[in-house]
Amino acid sequence: MIFLIDHNNIEGQSKRLWETIRDEGWLELVDIRFTTFEEVQLAIDSSDLVVWRFAQENKMLVLTANRKMKGENSLEKTIRNENRVDSLPVITIGNVNKINERAYPGTMCCASHRYCNRV
Repeated sequence: MIFLIDHNNIEGQSKRLWETIRDEGWLELVDIRFTTFEEVQLAIDSSDLVVWRFAQENKMLVLTANRKMKGENSLEKTIRNENRVDSLPVITIGNVNKINERAYPGTMCCASHRYCNRV
């Protein structure tokens, strides 16, 4: 699983999440990679629509804390308009402070892995 990290709001938290996933041994069970907009040469000012399509075309899960319904190209609107049965999910962290809780990263990994194995 490749997670595309939303540059706007969780780069710092994603580092903590990655450390927890690694320390808890999840990398021995599931192939997980985190990547950034910079690493995939995606413009920082890309619209949510562009990010969604890029992630789908490249078999990536978007990891974000922002899923607002503001604007024509908002992430929520994009998902509602573009989502298909074989689309990969967007993982939305509802409360970024929970990243520091021990069980949260494992729960996220299990849910993502189960979903991706169904598709």
